[in-house]
Amino acid sequence: MFRPPNGSPSTCCRLFTYVNEQLFSKPTYAAFINLLNNYQRATGHGEHFSAQQLEEQAVFLREVMKTAVMKELYGFLHHQNRYSSEQQFVDDLKNMWFGLYSRGSEERDSSGFEHVFSGEVKKGKVTGFHNWIRFYLQEKEGLLDYYSHNYDGPWDSYPDVLAMQFNWDGYYKEVGSAFIGSSPEFEFALYSLCFITRPGRKCHLSLGGYPLSIQTYTWDKTTYGNGKKYIATAYIVSSTQ
Repeated sequence: MFRPPNGSPSTCCRLFTYVNEQLFSKPTYAAFINLLNNYQRATGHGEHFSAQQLEEQAVFLREVMKTAVMKELYGFLHHQNRYSSEQQFVDDLKNMWFGLYSRGSEERDSSGFEHVFSGEVKKGKVTGFHNWIRFYLQEKEGLLDYYSHNYDGPWDSYPDVLAMQFNWDGYYKEVGSAFIGSSPEFEFALYSLCFITRPGRKCHLSLGGYPLSIQTYTWDKTTYGNGKKYIATAYIVSSTQ
């Protein structure tokens, strides 16, 4: 069971005891990590990307598209006649994930990527934040206190799935699910697959012989292109959610 938060929560342990950071030098990991500091976590503060930050988005998309899992995803969607070319697919990924919209009172203060992978704070609570690499880096910097988890997936190897409770630099997340040990391209591909094919619904999959469900939600207040929806959120559905 989770320990309830109090005024000064103390933790019994860290979630991560060891991560081989040589992993982070791989192109997709390095490109992913470069994106994490490009956002203001508090909703209600507009996001403004510099030329360098826009290039970092482009680099990330280029690197993930070199991977087998993203090539397989494109091939699957192309076969379904959802995209006529890889460039059309990449352009759509950029819009659905990195396109800005207004989650708070200020215009263009959020995006699917920021919410899912980097995390946000709205009305004093953590929202989104479904990525283990972000969790590890924030925990390493002393900005995140892990309390406990109340769901551990059936997998005995990586990627695994946890549903966790934590405090992020003074802000509380009651329960947040995340893959543990997965690559950025794996998560990006899986969430993209489910959002494109099952937007706003549960997407039922199998991972290592075990059932897995991904929930996505569309952002319905604004659109891009010819009425296409931005990603509001995407996350693994644990038995506690």
